[in-house]
Amino acid sequence: MTEGVEPPGEMPLFPIRGCILPPGEHLPLNVFEPRYLNMVDDAMNGDRHIAMIQPCEGGTREVPALERIGTAGRIVSHSETEDGRYLIVLEGVMRFRLVEEVDRKTPYRMGRADYRGFEHDLDTEALDSETDREGFLSVLKDFFELTGIESDWDSIERAPLSAVVDKVAMVAPFDAGAKQSLLEARTRAKRTERMTAFMTGAIKAAGQGGEA
Repeated sequence: MTEGVEPPGEMPLFPIRGCILPPGEHLPLNVFEPRYLNMVDDAMNGDRHIAMIQPCEGGTREVPALERIGTAGRIVSHSETEDGRYLIVLEGVMRFRLVEEVDRKTPYRMGRADYRGFEHDLDTEALDSETDREGFLSVLKDFFELTGIESDWDSIERAPLSAVVDKVAMVAPFDAGAKQSLLEARTRAKRTERMTAFMTGAIKAAGQGGEA
């Protein structure tokens, strides 16, 4: 994570269903809608921060309701394609609670963030030494086989378990509600516990379906 970076009190909101950004992880984004191109321009001319947050039930098609917890991300890579799209990479800085939306006369939505309770996101947090690494990886391997996710298993086995957990939380085909639950887990140990339960449930459901 970028050292010395403090997320702002107000940020542009980038609502994408099924997309989460755990602190410390990197999220590549292909930006093409005019309002979000404008958002990236403004972020690049300012502090480079954009908030990733999931839409939820409620609101309208154009202005959906939003989850209360998202992640402040900082643009660490930016390029423009020949057809006018932006390819950016966001680095997760810190989770926040959305206090309210604010009207700043921009084509994109803006929100006020409360970071209280998430201060530990700024620390390098390893998984508890009692976490069953081998047990988790065994379930993960079965889940990858079930869902057809291709992976470099040698690299996974060498990587810190905390990094594996956060990356899987981002890319695995969990529904939006499950992903939000993973994002909101207070610690990575709790996130690992929840993810194991989600994967085990999917594996059991597939087995029961196969027996029918």
